[in-house]
Amino acid sequence: MNILEKIALPLVAIVITSVGAIAQTDYISGITYPDSSKQLIVSDTVPAVRFASTITAEDMRKHLTILASDEYEGRETGQKGNIMASAYLGEQLRGTPVKAGGLERTYFQPVAFTFTKWIDTDMYVRGKRYKHLWDYISFPELNENAPITQDDEVIYMGYGIDDPKYTDYKKAKVKDKIILINKGEPLNADGTSWITGDTTMSAWSTDIEKKLILARAKGAKLVLIIEDDIKGMLAQNRRKILGGSMQLGNTTEDNSGMANHAYISTTIAKALFGEQAGKVVKARKKIAKKGKFKAVKLKDVNYIFNQSKEQTVLESRNVVGMIKGSELPDEYVVVSAHLDHLGKRGDDVYNGADDNGSGTTAVLELAQALGIATKYGYRPKRTVIFLWVTGEEKGLLGSAYYAANPIYPLEQTVANVNIDMVGRVDPTYEAQGIEDYIYVIGSDRLSTDLHKINEDVNAKYTGLVLDYTYNSKDDPNQFYFRSDHYNFAKNGIPAIFFFNGTHDDYHQITDTVDKINFDKMQEVGRHIFHVVWELANRKDRIVVDGVTE
Repeated sequence: MNILEKIALPLVAIVITSVGAIAQTDYISGITYPDSSKQLIVSDTVPAVRFASTITAEDMRKHLTILASDEYEGRETGQKGNIMASAYLGEQLRGTPVKAGGLERTYFQPVAFTFTKWIDTDMYVRGKRYKHLWDYISFPELNENAPITQDDEVIYMGYGIDDPKYTDYKKAKVKDKIILINKGEPLNADGTSWITGDTTMSAWSTDIEKKLILARAKGAKLVLIIEDDIKGMLAQNRRKILGGSMQLGNTTEDNSGMANHAYISTTIAKALFGEQAGKVVKARKKIAKKGKFKAVKLKDVNYIFNQSKEQTVLESRNVVGMIKGSELPDEYVVVSAHLDHLGKRGDDVYNGADDNGSGTTAVLELAQALGIATKYGYRPKRTVIFLWVTGEEKGLLGSAYYAANPIYPLEQTVANVNIDMVGRVDPTYEAQGIEDYIYVIGSDRLSTDLHKINEDVNAKYTGLVLDYTYNSKDDPNQFYFRSDHYNFAKNGIPAIFFFNGTHDDYHQITDTVDKINFDKMQEVGRHIFHVVWELANRKDRIVVDGVTE
């Protein structure tokens, strides 16, 4: 994965590797409407129905009103409100059949993060100041602290490549120099790559990290990368750049091997070229014609760059509850939701009632319902793990930490049921006057059994509209890669993700409890209970017959 993919939202299509089947060309993307001619099973003489009914709108309102209150300050990872939310969940489970499933007989799995942000960054070329986020972008977590980088000369180095089939570094001396490069790789006049020999691009195009590691090995002190779409890059990474970056573990020591770098606009590039723009054009033409390049020294640029950053190591934690299975205790069903949100910005609290106070509350209600079943002698056959993860808003970090440091073996994890935003009605269904629906993502990607279970329990017990629109392989939102279930799915564990869709209050201070549809949330919660009940109690472990993406 290249460096831009690492810093962007995690919606990257990764190489497909088989886990037991041929890759599908697409996944289900239709809508299952309930069959009104068939009567749902509603008798409380059926244990699953009886215990699902303990999930109520009233209880959900009680929990969510607390979790999404101003007192919890938006539950930002590593901050006071986040710790308060995790403590609340632990308190609600303490003394119930849902036992402490974390480390050292607690309900918690500690997770360390490094929070990095710029405290000062400016760029000057030929005496003119250029502004961060307007004229250039630099990611603090990918650069070392460098209060001042200054030189009167910048070396234009073409594409910044050193390959057996093409090099920009021949006879170039870049030690302790600032270099300027283009993205991509050299093409001849007909669009064929000088490196691959055809229209396929090499790793030099797809992985900017490769160029930055090379530049550092060559001794360059700074790499400036010409970016044609600074606004687009900012839009893709706005939240991370404006709010700071968070990474797993203590990353205060730089181990990336990359040179310090920044993405600059074509406006800055032209200012650097100055009167030597003709030499740059000539050098580019030589690349296209002969596949050869000679460095161009851009003189008298009076270049000054400040990259001063602040790093703080923060402590957060995942919350883990567990009901041990009666017959198959070493097989695990993980039910997850992220408990974090965006926190505070000044006096504004991002309460995150739907995102993801709703999912957090739903998992708590599921845990308590299965706890009641256990109390009355209906302990699940498989062990059920209730997992509330932190750091989702920072890049699925809490679930990534759990997957890398599993408390319960991943190879024995049967399935992941993930809940992220289930408390609202999106504009599509609001226009139709339909409340009892849910978007389902991922159910058929790794296991046909998982998909069938979801459909079957809906036909028997709940009668929701099951919408698979966002499950399509070609859906532009790519939500499959954007919530915590993905850190299970990429490890070959079948995962199903329940989601109500976005709305105007998504990631706004207006995502508040008063807008939650608790009746809808109750019905979705009961449906998910039936899915978990079936996964935990069926005789055979569900088949894995899909592929990992």
